[in-house]
Amino acid sequence: MARRGAAGGDRKQRADRRADRKGARGQAAAGNVSEQVDGGLAELVPDRERRRAWTLTIDGAPQSHVDLDDPEYLSFEYQRRIGHIADLAAPAGQPLHVVHLGGGAFTLARYIAATRPRSTQQIVEADAALVQLVRRELPLDPQARIRVRATDARAGLGKIQDGWADLVIADVFSGARTPAHLTTTEFLAEVRRVLKPGGSYVANLADGPPLAHLRGQIATAATVFPELALAADPTVWRGRRFGNAVLLASDTAPKTAELTRRVATDPHPGRVEHGRALADFTGGAAPVHDADARPSPPPPPSAFH
Repeated sequence: MARRGAAGGDRKQRADRRADRKGARGQAAAGNVSEQVDGGLAELVPDRERRRAWTLTIDGAPQSHVDLDDPEYLSFEYQRRIGHIADLAAPAGQPLHVVHLGGGAFTLARYIAATRPRSTQQIVEADAALVQLVRRELPLDPQARIRVRATDARAGLGKIQDGWADLVIADVFSGARTPAHLTTTEFLAEVRRVLKPGGSYVANLADGPPLAHLRGQIATAATVFPELALAADPTVWRGRRFGNAVLLASDTAPKTAELTRRVATDPHPGRVEHGRALADFTGGAAPVHDADARPSPPPPPSAFH
């Protein structure tokens, strides 16, 4: 018994030393960590209010916020809304199979690993240099079942078996724009192939007045999925500013009442539309196909200031 206790004490001491080293590293990060990656200049900016938290930007555009001490904390509003959808995807704590198209700082994968232990997740991120930076500076929990592939999102999706995923999350931006080949009916057909029956697709979309891209993406999703919902800030809904909207698509009716309640009680409240109201919002926009696809519109210079 004493020997077993001593071994446990040794393990605890080693864990404490690792924690101390990590804490010292976080406190020592008085300035930004900057590195050129495939997509531009990546910077990890320390959060002055959270000891081991950082915001990832690329060429000045915010990409992700991560708190290594509290992976359940989601700072960005669009990530909070995706977190709500993940929370409602299955009973609390039930493991999920999740595909993340676009990695950023792996914020949502960390969130799901923390809220749903034993989940199996695949991250597909085209920017290999960014993956290396995040792995080095913001390491994943080695116990989390998270695999990272450095490849194009659509190519990576094509390698996933039919009916594997409970949730596919798309948050892909290149130069602050969603690539054209990830906006089409053909792409969404691949997403649906990968989803289990009853699974959900979630996309972070960005647009501004006159919201032509957003309307087109809703029309595109409607050709592949029978059930849609969209969450956004009221000012984005009204076309008053450039911002994010979170699209939810599934072959079964989502829990829109609970999603609406959660989004409405966020620190920055949003609005959820679905059904007839969402169909009317599209205003007759045409679905997007590979042959005529374009990237999402660039944000205005004032978007991140």
